[in-house]
Formats: sequence, structure tokens, C-alpha cells
Amino acid sequence: MTNIPQVVIQGVNEVAVDQVAGPQAGPDDVVIKVEHCGICGSDLGYIAMGGLLGPGVPMRLGHELSGTVVEAGDNVRHVAPGDRVVMNPEANGNRIGNSGSEGGFTPLLLVRGAANDEQAVLKLPDALSFEQGAMVEPLSVSMHGVHQGQVTAEDRIVIFGAGPIGLGVVLVAQYYGVKDIVVVDLSENRLEVARQLGATTFKADSGDLSVFLIEQYGSSEMMGMPMPAVDVYFEATGVGGVFQQIVGMAQTGARVVVVGVHKAPVEFDLVNLLIRELRISGSMAYPNEFPQVIDMLASGKVDPAPLISHRFALSEFPTALATAQDQSQAIKVLVDCQN
Repeated sequence: MTNIPQVVIQGVNEVAVDQVAGPQAGPDDVVIKVEHCGICGSDLGYIAMGGLLGPGVPMRLGHELSGTVVEAGDNVRHVAPGDRVVMNPEANGNRIGNSGSEGGFTPLLLVRGAANDEQAVLKLPDALSFEQGAMVEPLSVSMHGVHQGQVTAEDRIVIFGAGPIGLGVVLVAQYYGVKDIVVVDLSENRLEVARQLGATTFKADSGDLSVFLIEQYGSSEMMGMPMPAVDVYFEATGVGGVFQQIVGMAQTGARVVVVGVHKAPVEFDLVNLLIRELRISGSMAYPNEFPQVIDMLASGKVDPAPLISHRFALSEFPTALATAQDQSQAIKVLVDCQN
């Protein structure tokens, strides 16, 4: 059996492109020729902590991908060799690139049990490119956040964090008809992309955000004090101080969606929660959103291309990773897994 390259976390801040045995599909499995795989913020976190499998246990990396089916087991009926597809890494409990036995930064990926869960591998419409296909997974995270916030077209929203997930929230919200969108970030490069998408932007260190939001959306009185009339806030930074800033300026009844990964506990005044009657939701992954995102992209109403900031070959993975780690410049880094 021919060996193929596979990106593997070897330890804390240690990543290698190993040679591993090429996959073979069992009766329920699918093998995908991976075209593009994106570097996710969670990948950077896994690398920093040495993976999820414990000290000294290598972990395969990569979960945002698209490609072509090259082998399908006898029990697989919903896709066939030659089909262009995307892969849901959480379906069938595979956890591909997220502590599972497989990872997407490789030319050939085994998807176990695809016959048992048709959401594991889904067809990519012919009108969509492989690059668009690789954006389905992060956009599904964004769409689930929008669903958790129960966003309507009339809502005025503010997104903290102009990374792939925050900018994905912009695209999904626009798809649902939202017109009033403010994006807050420290990176002028990322804010420029938000402006390209049609959002209003605020550089986080440039002044009083509350005053700016009142100028944009008007105010709502709370116990005699003016608060920005914002309906929904999205916390997509993972920074505790940002969450505290949000709940300190939210109007009565505002919805707050936490989609950023917080790696440390955050102090929260529950009296503030009571007074403001806030509705705070967490948003993790994408229970049902993959097919909906494919439909959204196929509609042609949104274009995720501005989110793709860099492209590299798999043979250049160390450079791709270093680029992705510079989050002031990079947004979504895509890796061509056939080169």
C-alpha cells in the first residue's frame, strides 16, 4: 500500500507532515480525494495544547474540506466515485481532525460509516467550486450561531471578532435579510474585509463603542441610562473582557450569542443579567446546518471568497500554519491537499 502525507500534531506546538498508509474503504466507508482543507482557529488551539489525545499521542489534523469520492463501500448508496462532495467531520461520531482517527490535511481521507449517516458526506452542487466547498464547515458554525440568536431581518446586530466565524455571521445574517450589521475588531485588515461584505465597522481601540453604536442604531433607556438599541450581539473572539463589555452595554432583552471559544472562566454579574433580562446562548458546531449552508451557497446570494486570505500547497504546510497564526493578517488559509 502506498504511503501518503498526513499532518499530525506530535506535541505542544509540534506539527509534522508524516507519511502514513493510504486508506481503503470498508463496506460502509468512503474515501475522498481531498482538494482543499482550511486551517481552523481550533486547529491552532489543538496545536498549542499538543492535541486532544494526551501527552505523546499523535493527533491527525484538518476538518474543513471538500473533494471527490474515489472509493465507496458496497453499502454506501447516497454518493458514488466521481461525486464532488463536502465532509461533515462530526457526523457518525467520526470527529475527523478533532481527536478522531483521521484528519483532513492529506490527499486521501477515509470517512468511516458514511453508509450509516448520510450527513457524513454530502454532494457539492456542480455550480460550487471546491474552495466554496471547503467553506461549508466554518459557515455552518456561523449559521448555527445565527440560529441560536433567533435573528430576524429586522434585527440590529453587532459582531465582535472579524475572523472566519464572525465574518461568516455577516454573510449568513445578510442571507436572512439583515441590513444593520456592525463588526468590531482590532485588525484593520480584517475590518476591511467586513466592509467589503457590506458591514459597518468599528476598530476596537479607536474610541467609545457604546457612543458609536448609539449613533448607528439609536438608544434604549435602562434605569435612566441610554444603551445602544442593539438586538443581538455575537461574541466571536473568545476574550472574556469582550463578553463583559457586551453585557455591560446591552439593552433590556438583548440576545447575546457566545460562539467564540473561551479557554478561561469569565466573571459574570448575575444581577446585571436580571436587570437587563438578557438572553444568553452558547453556540457549538452545527447540529443541522451543513445542508442549509450548501443551499445558501448554491443560491448565489452570498460569496465567501473575500474570507479566503491565503492559499498554500500541502507541501508548504509549515508556511501555511505560520501564516494562519498571524491573525492580524490571515483570515481563512486554504491548503491544496493535492500539491
